[in-house]
Amino acid sequence: MEKDKSQTRLLELHGILRKHNYKYYVLNEPMVSDFEFDQLLNELRAIEEAHPEWITPDSPSQRVGSTISQRFDKVAHPSQILSLANAFDGDDLRAWLDRIGKIDERVFDASFVVEPKLDGLTVVLHYHDGIFVQGATRGNGEVGEDITTNLKTLKSIPLRIPVLTDGPQPPPTLVVRGEVFINLDDFDEMNKRQLELGEKTYQTPRNTAAGTLRQLDSSIVATRPLRILAYTIVSGDGDLPPTQSESIQYLKDLGFPVPDNIEYCKTIDEAVEACEAWVSKREALEYEIDGAVVKIDDQILSADLGIVGKDPRGAIAFKFPALEVSTTLLDVGVNVGRTGVLTPYAILEPVEVGGVTVSQATLHNFDFIAEKDIRIGDRLMIKRAGDVIPYVIGPIIAARSGAEKVYQPPTTCPSCGQKVEQIDGEVAYYCVNPSCPAQLVRIVEHFVARTTLDIVGMGIKIVEQLVNLDIVKDVADIYYLTPEMLIDLEGFADKKVENLLDSIQASKEQPLAKLIFALGIRGVGEVIANDLSKQFGSLDVLSKVKYDELDSIEGIGPNIAQAVIDWFNIPENMQILEKLKKAGVWPILELGADQGPQTFLDKTFVITGTLPSFSRVEAKEFIEGKGGKVSSSVSKKTSFLLAGENAGSKLTKAEALGVEIINEETLRRLAQSV
Repeated sequence: MEKDKSQTRLLELHGILRKHNYKYYVLNEPMVSDFEFDQLLNELRAIEEAHPEWITPDSPSQRVGSTISQRFDKVAHPSQILSLANAFDGDDLRAWLDRIGKIDERVFDASFVVEPKLDGLTVVLHYHDGIFVQGATRGNGEVGEDITTNLKTLKSIPLRIPVLTDGPQPPPTLVVRGEVFINLDDFDEMNKRQLELGEKTYQTPRNTAAGTLRQLDSSIVATRPLRILAYTIVSGDGDLPPTQSESIQYLKDLGFPVPDNIEYCKTIDEAVEACEAWVSKREALEYEIDGAVVKIDDQILSADLGIVGKDPRGAIAFKFPALEVSTTLLDVGVNVGRTGVLTPYAILEPVEVGGVTVSQATLHNFDFIAEKDIRIGDRLMIKRAGDVIPYVIGPIIAARSGAEKVYQPPTTCPSCGQKVEQIDGEVAYYCVNPSCPAQLVRIVEHFVARTTLDIVGMGIKIVEQLVNLDIVKDVADIYYLTPEMLIDLEGFADKKVENLLDSIQASKEQPLAKLIFALGIRGVGEVIANDLSKQFGSLDVLSKVKYDELDSIEGIGPNIAQAVIDWFNIPENMQILEKLKKAGVWPILELGADQGPQTFLDKTFVITGTLPSFSRVEAKEFIEGKGGKVSSSVSKKTSFLLAGENAGSKLTKAEALGVEIINEETLRRLAQSV
């Protein structure tokens, strides 16, 4: 009876996995996460291991990858480009070693290499006489797609292996396996550019990299920040390195980019420890990984072990806790931010993702819900990266039953009930009621922050107390606080009250630009606040400015210009300004006064890395004090990249664009030149 149940479940798993394979690889419409698919596949493999006579050639366990697209020419690989079996904890890794030890006892004395399992697209690179002649996707492991033209656009792929006098000579033929991906910083910058252009943003680095490599127009590929890391020699002529660790060094010496965080382990216990350490270290990487790979270092021994199904016995993937899972959308909630922006979030059937049970995820904005056609009751794919709130990737259309309901954005603010507005050309919906309770805590928190008026000792907990007790009804009320109002509050004592009031008094000396930024006018960040300060000199003048005057200022577009006009046209806001002025919070910048040599006028800087003596904020203020501007992203318009230690992807981009790179010493020298 038990045997019949197992065989019935095996056939059921065949059908389920075939359906998921087809949806994922052919239709590009996955119905479950990679983690859920792996669990089903492992269940099938467990049954087949107990009953090897039930294994059939068409079993999903005997497959490697996808059906081949008809859009590209097919390429036969010189040997199988295999997938890997999975382990999920240290016990699984030790069990793997015990299994292969029954085949060859030499593995118990073997050493191991632990590599990051890159979350990108596998490619196979062919070289003849050191020249790159062909590149292909993995495809089904035996036949892939010819994407040579697209791969040639990647600057990190050597088109010709350099012949070095002090390095190895390239063999007549060499086939290398690597992974194409997009760095996280590059992905963020790419999405920022999309937003600036009014275009749709990309959802995940992995899907974007995979979709880019399968573009039929290689000029599109050339605009995307794709990178590659090589990690395996598939085949080649001559005396190739006998170990995996030596192979990585050999590839590096030939000029290939390779992972620089590979660990050599003498025992399986060291390998387990290395894998477990990767779970926390992964967040420090510049790119996404979904696990670690444990390989027997001795490649001759690894080859002797052979393969089981479609997996090599000499290597195994240590999979991290799932970062992508599917669950049901129960409802859509709406948060109200400090600028009145309404942001939707998903209320989910609780699910474990990345080792944490979550019941909410961000939905970005209401246009995202409409574009993805997300409906109440949908099965959603969600992702969690690091400690951030999970976000929705999209719905699983194939899982719909017909009972799902189309979501309609709110017409009134969920906090105060006022009618919401949407500005033409913008995605966001706004509550424009300045007395909206949901906005006030965040408005006050922003007003007192370090980057604005820097009121030390007034953190979010204190702000919440003051707002909830109606002691602070607007930001100006901060300057009318007395010891009697504070002394009975939770966590306060005489000294704390004195320190807070001293900090409030000191904040009155902050410059005009800081106060303008602190007011929280929609679209007015530090840079624009600084520009407005220099242009108008006081809030008296700024409050009476006309739309055309604002719109003519470089960097201020029509939406921000209108937002400034609208803010000063709200009577409640003008009352706040009157209270601030009465309290002595009214900085004035004397226009035309000697502010020191403006040596950085019309120059744009980007800051990256850790500087010797400047903090980021101090460096920014130093540059702006000399008339310069500081941007967050590198572009062709960037004048200088100010780079410190541990500079990241911005340095690489600056080098590619030919932007001048300077250090702190050079910055100070340039500031003194006239």
